Amino acid sequence: MRKYISIFFVIVSFSLCKNNYPIVFIHGFLGWGPSEMGNYNYWGGNSDICSLLRNEGYKVFEVSVGPISSNWDRAIEVFYQLKGGQVDYGKGHSRKYNIIQKPKTKFYDGLFPEWDENNPIHIIGHSMGGQTARVLNYMLNNVIFVDSLKKYKESSKLLGEVNNNWIHSISTISTPHNGITLVDHLNKNFPFIQYFIGLAGVIGTDFYDFDLEQWGFSRKENESWSHYVERIRDHKVWDSKNIGSWDLSLIGAKEINNYAIADKSIYYFSVSTSVTEKNKKNDWHSPKKGSALLIQARARIIGKRVGYWRDGSETDSTWYENDGLVNTVSMSGPKTGDNGPDLIVPFSEETSQFVPGQWYSIGPLRIDHWNIIGHKMHLKKIDENSIRFFKEHASRLINLTKK
Repeated sequence: MRKYISIFFVIVSFSLCKNNYPIVFIHGFLGWGPSEMGNYNYWGGNSDICSLLRNEGYKVFEVSVGPISSNWDRAIEVFYQLKGGQVDYGKGHSRKYNIIQKPKTKFYDGLFPEWDENNPIHIIGHSMGGQTARVLNYMLNNVIFVDSLKKYKESSKLLGEVNNNWIHSISTISTPHNGITLVDHLNKNFPFIQYFIGLAGVIGTDFYDFDLEQWGFSRKENESWSHYVERIRDHKVWDSKNIGSWDLSLIGAKEINNYAIADKSIYYFSVSTSVTEKNKKNDWHSPKKGSALLIQARARIIGKRVGYWRDGSETDSTWYENDGLVNTVSMSGPKTGDNGPDLIVPFSEETSQFVPGQWYSIGPLRIDHWNIIGHKMHLKKIDENSIRFFKEHASRLINLTKK
């Protein structure tokens, strides 16, 4: 009887909502998809946030994009994984970076083939996934040309046509919209991945894929993890600007902010996270007492580290606060583009009607970069805060007014 009552309340609650658009989850740098890492989930760790939301009646899709790829490549992969078809990175882009324009192994049936302006989506992106969502929206709303003189359009539907109003909302979680100061530690070091592999307890070799077929790079049959990692560390991709670590740098993020500006038709939410506090004797930040040991070392480094802009100037003391990987000041929304910052306003539970085209900034929440998506960096501590947050935010999204 209790089961039927629960189903009844789900049906009634959804009938009262203002939209029933699917929610698409995009993982961050070094993330993984639902078919990797055994039963250990990017979204939830030993829990499964996406399945929990599906059980509550939400339509949820989880994509798997290149974990170290550029936001350009990742955004295109999101499009084809949802819409279906042969991935096309664009003739001009592929020529510029000497990559394979249409890798044969990247053809998808489509998780949501009906996706269009009449069937839009909500996107939730963690970390770099938030940047990917913004780049995807730019691609949807603009015609991309093959040549610098803008004489020849790209031929794909994504790049060669204008597809307005395909995205209803973008929510970013711990996203470095303006870059990070620890980006050099990302190059070839792959922080935290070995830890997560240990938690996943995966057996064999086929549990993680760098998804770099556009670079002519793929995992060999029965290749060991250590050999696979060594090969990727020596790959030419690291010498390119068509890579995630460049997009996460202060200069690379600024380049994205120059063109991927807020869309007046999209609802925006940003979630900031932090595990540090200001020192009493100086402006540096240190990890708060009780934060996970795995997080503390990087939190302490970022807490006194400066970054450099293109003109050689340094970041100021507002960049010291962090969540163990990303500078907190970078998370609330894009601020460094040549057109000036996007409009960013504080989020309030009292807001009855959200306005599209501006960022509603949530936080900073006192939680680390991984715990916010359900990874329990304290092995003996069970924290349901992330699951509660996603349930509340999913409800917020389906109650956004249709345009």
